[in-house]
Order: sequence, then structure tokens, then C-alpha cells
Amino acid sequence: MMLGYLLGRAGVETVVLEKHADFFRDFRGDTVHPSTLQVMDELGLIDDFLEVRHDKLQKLEGYFGQTKVRLADIGRTGAKHPFIVFMPQWDFLNFLREKGQCFPKLKVLMSTEATELIWANRAVCGVEARDAEGSFAINANLVVACDGRHSTIRACAGLPVEEIGAPMDVLWFRVSKGAETESVLARIESGQMMITLDRGDYWQCAYVIAKGQFDAVKAAGLESFRANICHLAPILQSTIGDIKSWDDVKLLTVAINRLKRWTRPGLLCIGDAAHAMSPVGGVGINLAVQDAVAAANLLAEKLRDGTPSESELDAVRRRREFPMRVTQAMQVAVQNNVVTMALRQGGGPIKPPLFARIINAVPWLQGWTARFLAVGVRPEHVRSPVAAPAMENLPLMGNGA
Repeated sequence: MMLGYLLGRAGVETVVLEKHADFFRDFRGDTVHPSTLQVMDELGLIDDFLEVRHDKLQKLEGYFGQTKVRLADIGRTGAKHPFIVFMPQWDFLNFLREKGQCFPKLKVLMSTEATELIWANRAVCGVEARDAEGSFAINANLVVACDGRHSTIRACAGLPVEEIGAPMDVLWFRVSKGAETESVLARIESGQMMITLDRGDYWQCAYVIAKGQFDAVKAAGLESFRANICHLAPILQSTIGDIKSWDDVKLLTVAINRLKRWTRPGLLCIGDAAHAMSPVGGVGINLAVQDAVAAANLLAEKLRDGTPSESELDAVRRRREFPMRVTQAMQVAVQNNVVTMALRQGGGPIKPPLFARIINAVPWLQGWTARFLAVGVRPEHVRSPVAAPAMENLPLMGNGA
């Protein structure tokens, strides 16, 4: 949706395919970081965007055992909008779709799935699509795969995936919120870890488990699961009964991977289709937005002139690969040094690691960690053109945002 908005704004004829009837989906990230807020500001959308219901977070704090530490203070980043916005991603996507309706060159097809690539002379020239009425072809100068970590388009292109791995999975659930509130984000004790996000009238919770252990957690029983949650987060005690069955708990299988090659002639992968991120730091949606901004900056004018070469498409990877790799390296470091420690059973009381104690003790360091997390490495700025004349070229974003 972001790339579609930017290309439609540039006057490039663009079709976005979304295979579902709406954008509502479990596990879609809802942490909108200052880097994305800056993009919305540069597009002139920030005031309307912040009118959409949301929550804000500026300081990131957590418990290691019984010790509370502050790991980041976004107020110290110097960002124009120094906070994280928590907004359901479907609201974000609907906002972009509604704002994009003013661009005659942008079309969003809901309930429409890309199923195969169309090839000519070893180059991608469109997709086979399917909606409620059947299958049809869409020809395009460029197909952009934005269809996530299980990308159909990427698989059709035969682009191999490099798996980096993650030691954890996440159980995702929500419980109602009473009058109590607190700013604590992460809670870590021996053998257990949980993230709690204050969403105004409910808590969005992520209970971290060792990779592949969901069946073992269920075998211990729902009462044991609820008791563990309340032990970690006593603030949830009064409403933990909202978890009435395992149907209220969703499994998110965590993966970190990336493509070495993001392109074929006529095809570009971005976002999770190019690099699946861990939920560590909540950076996934923001990296995807940065990819979209970079792609529009580099390709919009070339699309108005014709079909970009594969080398021109690969400029997006060359621009975005370094920040992606640095961010994934940070996520792997957190997994290896914090998550693995937290999930280790029988290790005795958990104490904050040295790096956390130093950051907690030195406030200006909290600005550095916040800048890395919330602003990111090599943040993108909107430089794509506005209101270009109508063209016949047709780029296509496959199967999602």
C-alpha cells in the first residue's frame, strides 16, 4: 500500500492486489516508529494519520527478574515525532488506501490473489490473478512482491531464501485492561519471557516460548499457562479470565531470513518477501515502509519512461540491504543474549545483563538505543515525484501491503 500510494502520487499507473476482502489479519505488526511517522509527515499526512485511534510509547522499560531497567528513551532521539505509535496495521493500511483514492492512477483490488507470474523472453511481464469471478491476466512493466515471508511471487520466481533462524516462537493474545496501567514492555524471568503492550482498553501480549514448544505448553494446561502469565505480569491478574480456551491464543512462528537476490528481470521483492524480520524491536513494518520509499525514490521516474532494467531494480537492494542486515544482526544478538537466556530453564534468578545495567545508568545511551530502534539505520526520505502526467506503464504489487 505504501509503494502503491507513492507510485500513484507520482502518476504511475499502479495496481495493488490484496487477496483478502479486508486488511484484518492476526500478527500484522502495529508499531509505527518515528521513521515511518517522518515519512507520513513528508507526505503531508501526519495530522490526519494521528487522528486515527492509536496509543503512544516513548520510554521502553522492562523487568529482568525483579529489577526494572530503562533501555530506550525515544524523546532523546531528536526525531520530529519522538514516540512509537501503536495502531492496528489494518487501520494504517485502510488509511493509506483511503488517502490514495485521490490518485486516478492507483487501483486497489481486494479479494484478488496473484497466483503465477507471466514470463516472456525470461523476463516477468505480469501475473495471473484470481478473484471471485475467476482467473485473469494482468500485464505489467514491473511486478513487486510485497506478499510477506511466505511469498507466492518469490516462490514463483525461484528466488532462494537464506534462513538465519530464531530460537523462539510467540503466543499472541489479548486481555482486557482495568484501571491499572504501567509502562513496562518486557518481562523476563528464568524460563519465561513476555511482552505487554498497553493498547488503551486492552493489553496486547506476546508470550515467548522456545521454538516448537507450543504443544508442550498446551499439554501443561490452560490454568498453568494463565498462572505463568500472572506470575510474570501481576497487572493482568484481574482480567486473565479473558483467555477462556486455547482458541484465544494464536501461535506466531518466528523466522529471520533474507534473499541474496531481490530481483529477476521485471520483478522486485521488498519487505518481508525480501527479508523476514524477527518481532524483536517491532521493526518489521517500518523496514518494509523504508523499502517502499526507497523503491519509489529510485524507480518512479524510470517507470514513467518505460521498464527499469534489472540493474536499476537491484539498486533498491543495494540501497536497503545494509540497514536490513544491521537490523537483523541486532535481532540475532538480542535473541542469543537475552531471549535464549530467558528461555533457559533452571538457570536461577534472572538479573539484568551488563549492557542493560549500563544503558539504564546512563540516560544519554538510552537515546542511542532508541535512535537505532525507532529511527533506524539509513532512514529514507520521500524524494519521489508528485503529480506526474498519466502514463501507460503498469507496475503491480502482489497479494498484499
